[in-house]
Amino acid sequence: MKSINIEERDAAEEEEPKQRKGFRFSLKWEWTLSTAFGVLIIFAAIVFLIFSSFMTVLMRQEKTHVADSLNVVVERLSNQGVALTDKQVDQLLRPRNVLADETSGSQQGAPYNNAVVTTLARDSQTVTVYDTEGKALFSTGDTTAKFKAVDKQHIAVTTLNHRKHLVGRMPIHSKENDSLLGYVQVTDNLKDYRATQVKLFQVAIVLGLIAGLAVAILSYILASFLLRPVEAIRETIHAVRDDPQTDKRVPEIRHTDELSDLGNLFNGMLDTTQGYMDQQQQFVEDVSHELRTPVAIIQGHMEMLDRWGKDDPEVLDESIKASLQETKRMKSLVQEMLDLQRAEQIEVNYTNEVTDVSEVVQQVYDNFKMIHPDFVFILDDDVQRPVQAQVYRNHLEQILIILLDNAVKYTQTRKEIHLTFESDSRNVEVAVQDFGEGISQENRDRVFNRFYRVDKARSRTKGGNGLGLAIAKRLIEAYHGKITIESAVGYGSVFRISLPILSDEDARILNEKKERAQAEANDTGIPGIKSALLEDSPHDDVADNTNDGDSKDSK
Repeated sequence: MKSINIEERDAAEEEEPKQRKGFRFSLKWEWTLSTAFGVLIIFAAIVFLIFSSFMTVLMRQEKTHVADSLNVVVERLSNQGVALTDKQVDQLLRPRNVLADETSGSQQGAPYNNAVVTTLARDSQTVTVYDTEGKALFSTGDTTAKFKAVDKQHIAVTTLNHRKHLVGRMPIHSKENDSLLGYVQVTDNLKDYRATQVKLFQVAIVLGLIAGLAVAILSYILASFLLRPVEAIRETIHAVRDDPQTDKRVPEIRHTDELSDLGNLFNGMLDTTQGYMDQQQQFVEDVSHELRTPVAIIQGHMEMLDRWGKDDPEVLDESIKASLQETKRMKSLVQEMLDLQRAEQIEVNYTNEVTDVSEVVQQVYDNFKMIHPDFVFILDDDVQRPVQAQVYRNHLEQILIILLDNAVKYTQTRKEIHLTFESDSRNVEVAVQDFGEGISQENRDRVFNRFYRVDKARSRTKGGNGLGLAIAKRLIEAYHGKITIESAVGYGSVFRISLPILSDEDARILNEKKERAQAEANDTGIPGIKSALLEDSPHDDVADNTNDGDSKDSK
C-alpha cells in the first residue's frame, strides 16, 4: 500500500508542474499588466479628483443661476404693496409686457436683454410664484418641486422623478411696508449639468483606455529590454542543466544595475561550482590512487603469508612490518582528511576563539628544538609582547607545526631553520624559512593543492600524503588570514602566514561571548558541536602534530 501511495504521490507531483505551466504568465506580461493596471488606478484617481472638482464648480454655477433667477423675480414683484394675484404676476412677468413697452416708445430694451425675460426663457428652469397661502399663481413649466415656505433664500438639491433637481426658494417682501407678498420657487432640472457630466465621463474613459494601452505597450517594450539578462540567465541555466560540464556563461551585460550584478554573481557561482566539481573529481581520483597502493601492498603480503610465508619467520616479520607501515600511512591519510573536513566548519564552530600568538609561536619553537636536536632553530621575535588573534589555539599550533615539519623534512645539508615573528598596526606575521631544496615557479602555484607533491617519489619515502599545506591554507584563510610562499630552487623556501590583530576590547568581547556560550551549553546539558570537535582534537602532542611528515609533501 505504501508503494502505491508513493507512486501516486510522485505522479501527482509530476502532474502538478504541468498544470501550473498551463496558467503560466511570463515576467514580461506580469510586468506589463501590473504596470498598466497601476497606471490606470493612478489615472483614475487623478481623473476622479479633477472630475469632482469640475463638477463642484458646475454645481456652484447652477446654484448661482438659480439664485440670480430668484433675485430677478423677487425684484420684479416686490414693488407691490398688497398681496399678489395671478393677474398681477402674469402682467409683471410675461414677455408681452416688454413688447408693449417697446410699442409705446419705452426704452426698457429688447426682450433678450431684459433680465426677467432671460430668466423665464431658460429651458432648464421652471419659475413658480406662490401666494402667502402656498397657492400657485404663476409657473413657466410643469416640472416643479413641492411648495415649502421659507424665511430666506434657500437653494438645495432635491430628487424629483428619480432624478436630481436643484430647487431654490425665496420669500417676496414688499419694498413699501416689508409685508409678505408671496413666495418664488425656481426648479432647475440640471439637464446641462448632467450632459456635461456624461461628456466628461466619456472623455475620461477614452483617455484612460488610450493611456492604459500606451503604458502597456511601453511597459512591454521596456520589460523586454530590461529582462534580456534574465533570459540569458535562464538559457544558461538550461545549458548547465543539460550539460554540467559546459563552459556556457551569462553574456556580459553592458549597463550596470542589479541584473548585471546578478549575472556576474551567477557566473561566479558557476565558476565556483565548476571548480568544486573539478576538485571533487580530482580528489576522488587522488584518494583512490593513494589508497590503492597501500591496500595492494597489504594484500600482497597477506597472500604471500597465506601461501608459504607463515612457516618462514624472516618473511613473516618482513610482511608484518610492511603491512603495519602501510596501515599507519592509511591512518595518517584518513586523519588528514578529517582535519581538512574540520577546517570547513571553522566559521561555524570557532567564531569566539582568542589566542595569544606570541605564546603559541614560542611554544612550538621550544618543542621543535627539543624533538630535532640535530637542527639549529633561530627565533627572530620583533614583537616581544602579547599579540592576540581570532583563531583557535590548536589550529594555529597545527599550522606552525605543518610549516616547521616541512622545513625539517626537506632540509638535507644546511640544517638551519629561521622562525620570524613580527607585527604592524593591523596584522601579525609569522615566517618559516628553510635552506633546503626550494620550489620552482611552476610548482609554487600548486603546492597548496590537495595531494600535490613536487617530487612524488621522494615525498612518499618521507611519509607524506600531500595534504599538509592544503590544510594549513584552508585553516589560515578560514580565520581571514593569508599564507604566501617565496622560494628558489636550491636555496630554500619561506612560508609566511598573516592574521588580523585583535584589540584588547574585541578580545574581551569574544571571550565573554565564549564564556556565555559555554555556560548556556552547561545549563542545557548539550555540549554542542564545538565541544565535540574540541574533544576530538586531531593531535594530542607535538609528535602527532607533525602528521608523520605529511605537510610539505606539496613541496
